[in-house]
Amino acid sequence: MNLIVNGETQVLDTATLADLLQVLEYEGDWLATAVNGDLVHREDRADTHLADGDKIEILSPMQGG
Repeated sequence: MNLIVNGETQVLDTATLADLLQVLEYEGDWLATAVNGDLVHREDRADTHLADGDKIEILSPMQGG
């Protein structure tokens, strides 16, 4: 399915947000995620099903100043 991840279209075969994070090798409890503009909490990622055309934002903290 076509998903827009952080502004870039990607063709991925993932059913849930948790699956997507694993496929894209995002790890850690410090990630912030949103699907179609709605914040998805860590405990809800496995139950958040993705559909063709969904827009996913994955944010991680950056070090520096």
